[in-house]
Amino acid sequence: MSGLEDLVEIAYPGEPHCPIVLLLDTSGSMSIHGKIDDLNEGLRAFKEELSSDALARKRVDIAVVTFGETVEVAHPFSLVEEFTPPGIIAAGLTPMGEAIQCAIALVKERKEQYHTAGMDSYRPWIFLVTDGEPTDMYDGDPLWEEVTGAIRSGEENGDFLFFAVGAEPADMNILAAISPPGRDPVRLRENRFSEMFVWLSRSQAKVSTSGTGDQVILEDFFGPAGWGEIPFL
Repeated sequence: MSGLEDLVEIAYPGEPHCPIVLLLDTSGSMSIHGKIDDLNEGLRAFKEELSSDALARKRVDIAVVTFGETVEVAHPFSLVEEFTPPGIIAAGLTPMGEAIQCAIALVKERKEQYHTAGMDSYRPWIFLVTDGEPTDMYDGDPLWEEVTGAIRSGEENGDFLFFAVGAEPADMNILAAISPPGRDPVRLRENRFSEMFVWLSRSQAKVSTSGTGDQVILEDFFGPAGWGEIPFL
């Protein structure tokens, strides 16, 4: 775990920080139909859009966890100006359960760092993007119960917000079973990764302008021109 000596190097310590973990599927299937290229382009759009917002640059903290051949922290938490979108390559299976556990642990560690440093923070986001289903757990096995239980308790306790997005051909029923009650997973339309990441950056910017305990109404992502749809409506 990082120590206080790392925290004092964080820019703008007087600002409340808004942490988000991008939890990205980099399994071999993401190479099909150019999805991995579109994902990489989306990450660049995310950085560019956030960089245009003066307040978000001081408050939004970004980490990237990838899961494919391995589960990896591809980019540790950093503010927008220090965020360099990692070049992601598609390979391997889909160890989603382990990846979710990694993201939850990262969020917990970051919140402890804020607390130790006396910094205010917003409720963290964990934003999962996948085109498949877990290969390291299945409904009812011990890891499944541990992961879904952690998501539900984390949401209920206000530890984080968990979002799931499924690109084709993701199993939306499995993502719905993983997602917390009341927040259905979103199906990505036509590999619109850049549009999704622009929406995400604007959402983070909007959160960062609010009070740390405020409820924020996000922009719509659905409709004919939107990047996503709720498959269960």
